[in-house]
Amino acid sequence: MEVKILFFAGLREAIGAGSESLALPANVATVGALRDHLAARGEAWSVLATTKNLRAAVNQQMVDADTSIKAGDEIAFFPPVTGG
Repeated sequence: MEVKILFFAGLREAIGAGSESLALPANVATVGALRDHLAARGEAWSVLATTKNLRAAVNQQMVDADTSIKAGDEIAFFPPVTGG
């Protein structure tokens, strides 16, 4: 299954990329599993595991970690934002 992953704000800076297309192993079927899979790459990718209140969207809809993903989905990760 191939998906497109987007990284925003501080995540993009830490990882050094704004997007990536990735073929996922069969055991990565949820947003949370994808986050863990990416964080396991080590080094800069560990920011995905350590960022508190990390937000995610699938096809531009806010979701939680147990949301299923499927081939062709666009998954975006971004840290919480504040405004004034």
